[in-house]
Amino acid sequence: MKARHLVPLGLFLGLVVLFGFGLQLNPREVPSPLINKPAPEFALPTLHDPAQVIDKDTFRGQVSLFNVWASWCVACRQEHPLLVEAARAGDFPIYGLNYKDSRDAALSWLRELGDPYVASAFDEKGRVGIDWGVYGVPETFVVDRQGVIRYKHIGPVSPKAWRETIVPLVRELQAEPRA
Repeated sequence: MKARHLVPLGLFLGLVVLFGFGLQLNPREVPSPLINKPAPEFALPTLHDPAQVIDKDTFRGQVSLFNVWASWCVACRQEHPLLVEAARAGDFPIYGLNYKDSRDAALSWLRELGDPYVASAFDEKGRVGIDWGVYGVPETFVVDRQGVIRYKHIGPVSPKAWRETIVPLVRELQAEPRA
């Protein structure tokens, strides 16, 4: 075989190997570059009261969840009962980021399904979501007392992920000495 035939064959085999590795990856385990970094700067009006603002300082002093959701999101409806149940337990605050939604639709959705959020920031244009690295909804972040993002869950939170990953991490962060 001539050398000029070996180059395309080598390139083809290299692509096959790369695609093979890619097929083994879990898209829910995409690492976020924001893990162990301070939450991005933002200030948004709350969904319920546009005169009130949620910003990154909202997270300081408490371990909390920041859940990105939208009324048009089918998967958000799937995880919502779990969040409502967790909010009733009251072990830690859950804040929302209502993403690329209409205020009326979002408020109606919360009235219908229950509101697990201490407050929801209203990100109508999705700009703050971009700063948080959101590329789909739902996504859930665990934020520590210093306002540092410690974990990102992509997709709807399942009972298993809640039990085995999120709650243990929150408990661990709550047990850390206050700075």
